[in-house]
Amino acid sequence: MIVSKTPLRMSFVGGGSDLSAFYREEVGAVLSTSIDKYIYVCVNKKFDGRIRVSYTRTEDVELRQQVEHPLVREALGLVGIDGGIEIASMADIPSRGSGLGSSSTYTVGLLNALYAYRNQFASKEKLAQQACEIEIGRCGEPIGKQDQYAAAYGGLNLIRFHPDDSVSVDPVICKPELLQEMEDSTLVFFTGRTRSASAVLANQSAAMQATDRRMLMRRMVQLAFDMKEQLESGTLDHFGDLLDENWRLKAQLTAGITDPQIDSWYSRGVENGAIGGKLLGAGNGGFMMFYAPKERHPKIVAALSELQPVKFRFDRAGAQIVFYQPPM
Repeated sequence: MIVSKTPLRMSFVGGGSDLSAFYREEVGAVLSTSIDKYIYVCVNKKFDGRIRVSYTRTEDVELRQQVEHPLVREALGLVGIDGGIEIASMADIPSRGSGLGSSSTYTVGLLNALYAYRNQFASKEKLAQQACEIEIGRCGEPIGKQDQYAAAYGGLNLIRFHPDDSVSVDPVICKPELLQEMEDSTLVFFTGRTRSASAVLANQSAAMQATDRRMLMRRMVQLAFDMKEQLESGTLDHFGDLLDENWRLKAQLTAGITDPQIDSWYSRGVENGAIGGKLLGAGNGGFMMFYAPKERHPKIVAALSELQPVKFRFDRAGAQIVFYQPPM
């Protein structure tokens, strides 16, 4: 039996520049961190040669090509497993449509477990690259590349997306006490709304054809570099302001990112002490994050009483195999 543990992620600034509609013409950049909420994938040998996959439903089929879950079907094919396997998954929090990169986290974790099942080591770079190949290339999802790399590598990183399709992961080097202050000042709420990121991201990709939208995204990319520079200089003085500017720019990219209800939540957060914040992910639902001094958190929580606060800490390790007992 093999068990993989893979973190979800929290993106701060630059989201959307990881779409090929942008980075194929100029470098994109996202600053994000993995968080201590995980997806676990368990893989075991199945005695009868069939394939059993358990997620929100259960499939039990004879051939790989009959698996309906597209990520599982393509991952099995890429790794070279045609049968005799059982796959099950679970998550720490509701992850589908949450804006935490759950689809990519699942794909990275699944690949990691499948390679371990075959007694093969897969580097973080390989896991991220192949997760992108599965989701974007084989399954045709109109998504970007940040989630796969955030899940595989873990930690606080500036992730750059180059026109030649290569990706660079640069760790943000800063003092432990600064990271602790970031964690303590971050307040996250579950909105209770989930959505498919695909439609929102498809609209964002289409919007990149317009010069004014591309200029907005170019500024968001610059914010990612500015945030990295400030963190590495040892200050959080402008962290909230950068978040706020990024959110206000993103809201202008295309319809569907925000709406009056989301705007109301954000405004109430700011009015009650938040310096900045954003919806995590593509927009229109999922989790909303605010940055505020810790002493202001109770007032913000009270002002947003209809939302569920959820405390996240930062993850450092990225994709892991936490149990390894290979099949005989």
